[in-house]
Amino acid sequence: MATTERSFIENVWDFFCSLKLTLFLLISLALTSIIGTVLPQGQLPPEYVAQISQTKLQIYSNLGFFDMYHSWWFITLLYVFSLNLISCSIKRLPHVFKFVSEPTLVLGESLRNSFPLKKELAFSGAAEKGVERLKEFLGSEFSAPVITEQDGEYHLFAQKNPWCRLGVYVVHFSILVIFVGAIIGSLAGYKGFVSIVEGTSVNAVEGRNGQPIPLGFEVLCEKFSVEFYKTGAPKEFKSILTVLENGQPVPGFSKVKVIVNEPLTYKGITFYQSSYGQASEGSEHYFTVFSRAGGPPVRIATREGAVVTLKDGTTFKLLEATQEVRQFAPGFSGPAARIEVTPKGAAPQTFISFRDFPEMNAQRGDALIFGYEGTNARMYTGLQVAKDPGVWTVWLGCTLMVVGLFIAFFMSHKRIWVVISKGHARMYGNASKNQAAFGMQFDALSEKFQQLKI
Repeated sequence: MATTERSFIENVWDFFCSLKLTLFLLISLALTSIIGTVLPQGQLPPEYVAQISQTKLQIYSNLGFFDMYHSWWFITLLYVFSLNLISCSIKRLPHVFKFVSEPTLVLGESLRNSFPLKKELAFSGAAEKGVERLKEFLGSEFSAPVITEQDGEYHLFAQKNPWCRLGVYVVHFSILVIFVGAIIGSLAGYKGFVSIVEGTSVNAVEGRNGQPIPLGFEVLCEKFSVEFYKTGAPKEFKSILTVLENGQPVPGFSKVKVIVNEPLTYKGITFYQSSYGQASEGSEHYFTVFSRAGGPPVRIATREGAVVTLKDGTTFKLLEATQEVRQFAPGFSGPAARIEVTPKGAAPQTFISFRDFPEMNAQRGDALIFGYEGTNARMYTGLQVAKDPGVWTVWLGCTLMVVGLFIAFFMSHKRIWVVISKGHARMYGNASKNQAAFGMQFDALSEKFQQLKI
């Protein structure tokens, strides 16, 4: 008595070959990728940490949502999907390969009846002569045929693009290549951030985990500049960077302009323009205080957050300074500072002191006039840094995928049989896809055949 029970290994094999598993994995990867789009990845911005509750923050961190594409469960999904692709290909590829490499040369009666495309062709004369004429005809109009004689019949078989049936497996292979490239980039690459003050250089960047990652060379920020729209929004900010090896500029990498979408790449490490600001360390801001009652002006040097007490008891505090005041005061431009002044025995007052509009400073009518002179602070450039040695493998996989998709969707396996027997000939045709277009080609071919004198 035959048994239908399958072994454990056979059940596991069927599981990994299952189309249901493929659909489940594709849907899971698509849904989980939304997490990486919605939630910030890598080092969290302080404002995001302030908005989210500590419970959610702890749960998301434990689940790896803030570094989702490197989390153990996402990588496990990729591994299982890879096994699923490999298993499905191994199970189905031998059948497809045999179908392509060993075509049906002799068309049986059952197959003849199953083909919707068939034509009765006018034929007279010796069969041998007709076979030679048909061989020449098919070779010039379609493809060189293979001739087989069986049971008094001649079967001429011709085909085009038989290997296009393997296009789907090229796509499978391309996905695996992309996964390999992603794993290489994940294991051997990194993403980080670095801030470089004008006139200084760095030889390491800060990784996702906050640990320094040595570059193996130095990057010097020669200069940083920023342009603004009239609204005060940044129009373009750029860094002039120089790569140093042993303290000397590297030829071809000296004073390179780096702006958004135009990064600098050296030794497989890419520097993207990301942010900017004023360096606070060691920087001072300068103000001149005039008294409406007369007397010499007083010059003050201070830093953000520091409190200065004047001779009359008035306290002065610099809250923040900017190189472009449009974002705080539309209609004005240039450097300015927001300050807090507290006259002795009075309530504090907060206002903006301009550098390029001294008349605005004097219009307030206070006993003291505060004029902003500027700062000795240097700008810093914020750069995103990425090293991905698997990027070329990923590009190779993408190229293979484009080729495979083109083959799978735009190329068709076309087959034609001509059966000659007992003074008549019949032509049969079949295409793996776009049967309607092939039908037009089949009709045109049969019309040309009718014009032959055999």
